[in-house]
Amino acid sequence: MAQTKVPHIAVVPTPGMGHLIPLIEFAKRVVQQHQFAVTFIIPTDGAPTKAQTSTLASLPSSINSIFLPPVTLDDAPENSKIETLISLTLARSLPSLRDALKSLVANTSLVSLVVDLFGTDAFDVAKEFNLSPFIFFPSTAMALSLFLYLPTLDASVSCEYRDLPEPVNIPGCIPIHGKYLLDPVQDRKNEAYKWVLHHTKRYRMAEGIMVNSFMELEGGAIKALQEAEPGKPPVYPVGPLVKMGSSTRTDDDESLKWLDTQPRGSVLFVSFGSGGTLSSRQLNELALGLEMSEQRFLWVVRSPNDEVANATYFGVHGQNEFLKFLPEGFLERTKGRGLVVPSWAPQAQVLSHDSTGGFLTHCGWNSVLESVVNGVPLIAWPLYAEQKMNAVTLTEHIQVALRPKASENGLYGKEEIARVVKGLMEGEEGKRVRYRMKDLKDAAAAVLSENGSSTKALTEVALKWKNKISN
Repeated sequence: MAQTKVPHIAVVPTPGMGHLIPLIEFAKRVVQQHQFAVTFIIPTDGAPTKAQTSTLASLPSSINSIFLPPVTLDDAPENSKIETLISLTLARSLPSLRDALKSLVANTSLVSLVVDLFGTDAFDVAKEFNLSPFIFFPSTAMALSLFLYLPTLDASVSCEYRDLPEPVNIPGCIPIHGKYLLDPVQDRKNEAYKWVLHHTKRYRMAEGIMVNSFMELEGGAIKALQEAEPGKPPVYPVGPLVKMGSSTRTDDDESLKWLDTQPRGSVLFVSFGSGGTLSSRQLNELALGLEMSEQRFLWVVRSPNDEVANATYFGVHGQNEFLKFLPEGFLERTKGRGLVVPSWAPQAQVLSHDSTGGFLTHCGWNSVLESVVNGVPLIAWPLYAEQKMNAVTLTEHIQVALRPKASENGLYGKEEIARVVKGLMEGEEGKRVRYRMKDLKDAAAAVLSENGSSTKALTEVALKWKNKISN
């Protein structure tokens, strides 16, 4: 018999900080607004990262975490894609997940198991304990619409999606060329595609799907997702759930101190997220483009991703070794107007800073939502995962981003980069996307307010869970 009536949910994030961060924001909201307790149960294939442990340790006492014993992936083929490794990690963690849930069921009023986009194999264990299976989808409503549509698309198309002569019509979304669909569906013979398809077929086992978006941002996709259809779970837009710039800022951070000295709205923030890297040649063009634009910039630089560069970087050198890949004299010529920082900057605080006026981004959804919440317009530079899809919708549909055009060899040249940067920071195009982003900033604040649509959607889910205790 459960000893307490505080409703409790278990959250299973699949590996990756990009999945964990929005789930943490979701957990904080459930705890603050609905007095739930939350336990994160985290599958691993090795020791937890410092980022994971420090982030989880900083949470309120009603949010606990358990790291499951690491599974081995030694038998996975060497070139396995990340979606395959994530799915295998979760599937092989099911016995230890079962043990963790058994203990929680015995000691708490556990009502639901919430997984993220690649966590559906945990639903079988949820059913054993009579827990409501829910999905928290950390990406776009457009990507969710594609996931729910993928089994149909898979059955009706025989070629690779990129070879289709016509764009793919994802329900509720602008038509999109097959080559822009998310990376793991680009090779249908690959295990990663088979895993994605496996998960999408199991989405209908969920009792509900929460998506990290909101109507004013992706109205068409959300309307299509909410249309009743036999066997389709209800969809709840609960976004934008993002890490906010902390009011207790770390004053010793170099980038924030530098931003304090810059004019309001004058700085372009350049960052490709925790996993984004460029080739040394592209890094060079980006540096020259920023210089040519004559705009102020704060650039988070990571070492290049080509093998020669990596061998040098990871050999004997310190964290500032990336400087050798920048054009000669670049730092001297841009001194005062630009700041280059290695590897990391406090992104949430940078985006909420008055001096930040634009963001050149890889279009990861967490980064996009942080920009929306702060009203910062974008330059779209997608790299992997679903980022190409995001870039298309941000530029052509939502219209809050400008996008450079790549040359035939896929490289963004310095002149093109300078044109787009200048266009965003002081051109007419930039003004248009800035006004549009300001409207979305206001809409985001409204949906998260006490009577806002995202707050109401989360309340609806919380009530469903609370009713499981009283029944």
